[in-house]
Amino acid sequence: MKVLCHVALLLLLGEISCQGNRNAGTKQGVKAPKKSGNQGGDATHEDEASQQTAASTKPADEMKLHLLKNAQVTCNDGTSAGGVPGVCGCRANFSALFLGGWCCYNKESCDSRYKNIPRLMSSADWPQTRKGTGILSTQVEENPHWYNANTVFVPYCSSDVWSGTKAKPKEKGKDTVEYAFLGSLIVREVVKDLALKGLKQAKVVMLAGTSAGGTGVLLNIEKVSSQLEQLGAEAQVRGLVDSGWFLESKQQKAHECPDGVLCSPVDALKKGLRLWNGNIPEKCKQQYKRGEEWQCFFGHKIYSSLTSPLFVVQWLFDEEQLRVENIYIGGQTLSEQQWTYMQNLGKEIKNSLKDVTAVFAPSCLSHTLITKSNWMDFQVKSTSLSRALQCWDKSLEANKNNKTPVKGCPFHLIDNCQSPQCNPTCPPLVDQATKQELTLLQVLASMGLDLTKISLEVKRDGGPATSNGG
Repeated sequence: MKVLCHVALLLLLGEISCQGNRNAGTKQGVKAPKKSGNQGGDATHEDEASQQTAASTKPADEMKLHLLKNAQVTCNDGTSAGGVPGVCGCRANFSALFLGGWCCYNKESCDSRYKNIPRLMSSADWPQTRKGTGILSTQVEENPHWYNANTVFVPYCSSDVWSGTKAKPKEKGKDTVEYAFLGSLIVREVVKDLALKGLKQAKVVMLAGTSAGGTGVLLNIEKVSSQLEQLGAEAQVRGLVDSGWFLESKQQKAHECPDGVLCSPVDALKKGLRLWNGNIPEKCKQQYKRGEEWQCFFGHKIYSSLTSPLFVVQWLFDEEQLRVENIYIGGQTLSEQQWTYMQNLGKEIKNSLKDVTAVFAPSCLSHTLITKSNWMDFQVKSTSLSRALQCWDKSLEANKNNKTPVKGCPFHLIDNCQSPQCNPTCPPLVDQATKQELTLLQVLASMGLDLTKISLEVKRDGGPATSNGG
């Protein structure tokens, strides 16, 4: 009997917002647990990583850090980029975690990033281990599908949404951006190093990512597939994008981006692509005229050009998408216009996902899912994400072997209800001062909204907004 090897490459790149795109003065009061937003441009997922360097009671629970063999492919500051562990052969699964957080796009934003969050641009102070949670956990109760995977991680230090190919400049000048941007090449080198550790014997390679890491998956999945083919591997490359299906900002479309550290995501991507010498997939690139290639960073624009199987996990009311429009749930006042925008956002994201073959989209206010310890608690139409992923796996295997797909095993799951938090399994909203769970209506009331009309709208949708739910 053949052993089926899975290789999960998880790009956890933090938020889509680039360095300096935060409103540092915004207060925050109510939010969902493990929320990724914060003040002053600090990273969050990476903070968790540094705090969890030795949290596990079993060595098997930890992913170990190694450096890439190719010393020419580096972090922004020229220090060695992270790599793969010393595992050999096929042990049922491989699992690699690519860390990260945001990006920088000009001298001002990159200098600010290096000063305030140096570990996102340098490997000098990286932790040596990280405990796996959610889909990376080694505990069968928490992760029944991939609990026995070999786990590794690659911290993010290229500040380019894993797209850059630009070496550090040799000549220095007053306006020179003195950093390397080699994210795309780091992904290539990780795959090359993994090929020496048993990757070539794998049958399935899963390239996964959360938030902006999902963008990294979209930009690199076809390249990884071609690379493995050139290395002589027969693995099928699959993608898993968690909370990385962003829509362009509507309110910031008309604004010009100054040459400072405050830019909308679209303007930051336009500037960043030039700075990073960004490597955009050719098939998507050909769909847009010169200067418009930045559109390939958005899932609904690049999806049709991809040939590798892709599974999209997306909250319909993604907190990071709301932040782009300066909407902070529980952190400030909320106008009726902003409430209307929130409702429309759910409809727009839902509409953008209708042609995606494999999708899991709960109608909740949250951000990222697959690395949460309770990731199996969330359901859409009575099906958990873990179950949907297994159904997707079975369908792909059946198609590959010309067999009939399994009936009654769904993997296109989008909530029917329209309002935020109308899914009873949504993560609860929590007051950060009291740690008390609040209903959506309580949160909206605290933000100054007149609930007379709002309450009727929410109740008409049939959601649990008047109960703590979650």
